[in-house]
Amino acid sequence: MSTPSRPDGLSAYIAVTASYWAFMLTDGALRMLVLLHFHTLGFSPVQLAYLFVLYEIAGMVTNLAAGWIAARFGLTRTLYVGLGLQVLALLALARLDPSWAIGVSVAYVMLVQGASGVAKDLAKMSSKSAVKLLAPTEGDGLFRWVAWLTGSKNAVKGLGFLLGAALLATAGFTASVLGMAAVLAVILLAVLVAMPAGLPSGRKGAKFTEVFSRSSNVNWLSAARVFLFGARDVWFVVGIPVYFYAVLSDGTTEGNRAAFFLIGTFMAGWIILYGGVQAAAPRLLGAARRPQAELIAAARGWALALAAVPAVLAAAILLAGGPASWLTTLLVAGLLCFGGLFAVNSSLHSYLILAFTRAERVTMDVGFYYMANAGGRLMGTLLSGLTYQVGGLALTLGTAAIMVLVSAWAAGHLNARAEVSASA
Repeated sequence: MSTPSRPDGLSAYIAVTASYWAFMLTDGALRMLVLLHFHTLGFSPVQLAYLFVLYEIAGMVTNLAAGWIAARFGLTRTLYVGLGLQVLALLALARLDPSWAIGVSVAYVMLVQGASGVAKDLAKMSSKSAVKLLAPTEGDGLFRWVAWLTGSKNAVKGLGFLLGAALLATAGFTASVLGMAAVLAVILLAVLVAMPAGLPSGRKGAKFTEVFSRSSNVNWLSAARVFLFGARDVWFVVGIPVYFYAVLSDGTTEGNRAAFFLIGTFMAGWIILYGGVQAAAPRLLGAARRPQAELIAAARGWALALAAVPAVLAAAILLAGGPASWLTTLLVAGLLCFGGLFAVNSSLHSYLILAFTRAERVTMDVGFYYMANAGGRLMGTLLSGLTYQVGGLALTLGTAAIMVLVSAWAAGHLNARAEVSASA
């Protein structure tokens, strides 16, 4: 598997990033459309969480297999399949009939979301693996390129949240989904035509058993990733949107629409802030002048700082005893602070997985790592509905704090003295 020449490498990186942007815009919009649409249909927090369960399970399975598939058949093919499958998932979701029973609707949307989860993780694994092969090898080039891809992707996904809420309030569910399918199909055709040379086409001898890493650093980092993303999704998926809807909506049609826009704006703003900080993480961490061992050791400290935020917010909710304007303000400010700290943690993880892996098995290690990422999201998704229904937002945020502490413990086992590919 050879690294392309720099001009082709840059062109391929731009093409991969653009296609990933397009995918994540529709992914963010779809998440908000499904969540708000089915909440207005009367789904409980646990039922809303069920809608995304197969999405995350599919992500776990896909990431584990996708590393081998990409190593065997090539990164561009897995990227194209991911985009195409998302188009089909959107078209299928448009066929949802409001007259169906709730059980049938839940099962149908779970299946469609499962297909969308496969699509997302094929596209993600392909894009992230490409960075390892295309990024400059000197200085902090790898960190800068992966931070830009990840940060810009999340900013675009944040716009997708806002787009989804706006489309639901103006165009309705079905028209919105069909419109997104059409736009993504056009982008897929453009990428098929315009993708330059530069990405590997695969190797026939790749074995599926290679997806399981023998690197302790890869395994501990994957464990830290499970609990980091579980801590985000435990409040992000169901708890905060449903809480804000209860606080902001007055039950009228206009009130519901206003709540959609406010919730969508907050979720979009959070993701955009998260993406912006991710992109800036190499500068914030001083990566250009710090040895790699220091960046590895920093992972635990940043996780400990993050854990304090949901712990404080959970305590504030218990002290408030109920909804209050000051509490809403504190939640918004606190969760934005969580987003900034979370972004640094996430960006550092995304850099370290590429630093720990070797070029010849990058898709395997990245696939395994993002399987762990999907596992954390699955755990967070399930706990989001459950903790909110059992103990409200205080229990949801308290659970997030505990999960971040576990992530910090796992990050503390990373070996800063181990030889990694970036310095080999």
